[in-house]
Amino acid sequence: MRVVIAEDAVLLRAGVIRLLADENIETVAAVDNGDDLLGAVKEHRPDLAIVDVRMPPTFTDEGLRAALGAREVIPGLPVLVLSQYVEESYAVELLSGGAGGVGYLLKERVADVGDFLDAVKRVAGGGTAIDPDVIAQLMARGRKNPLDSLTARESEVLGLMAQGLSNTAIANSLVVSHGAVEKHIGNIFAKLGLEASSVEHRRVRAVLTYLGR
Repeated sequence: MRVVIAEDAVLLRAGVIRLLADENIETVAAVDNGDDLLGAVKEHRPDLAIVDVRMPPTFTDEGLRAALGAREVIPGLPVLVLSQYVEESYAVELLSGGAGGVGYLLKERVADVGDFLDAVKRVAGGGTAIDPDVIAQLMARGRKNPLDSLTARESEVLGLMAQGLSNTAIANSLVVSHGAVEKHIGNIFAKLGLEASSVEHRRVRAVLTYLGR
């Protein structure tokens, strides 16, 4: 796997590079601003971009805007966003862009090396990895149909799917059988109108519908 990193904090950038190297993941470019991120993406065509939300010059939302730009350069480019905060407007645009390979983690989660590396691999593989706190804040925006048709348990299952949990992990978290989880997910797909596609693709589409409501 080849990765481009955009992070202005030198120590964090170096730490992420080292963590990835220990997993035999190559960092082909490490930059500290959005413009250089776009240049690196064009030059290296990476498998994943890891992007800080707040970078020079204004330290507001340059990283998210650059991430959206990177996905225009390489449609479907997997992007894992790191942030100290939930930047709601651009986060919704990124997460509801109609394709998988997206993640949004609060930086405090990076301290858990195992979870961070799992998120890197999941997003690079076309899945999702969304911080529970990000999900909670986006949920506060209110729901619209067809999500209103989900039962409380189906909404709970979909929320865990959005965090990137497997069916087995969801079953363990909710203390239910694997079969029960599969039934709930089947109901979710049906209620969201996600038919005639692979299970994994429908899973990503369901998560993006959930996050982009």
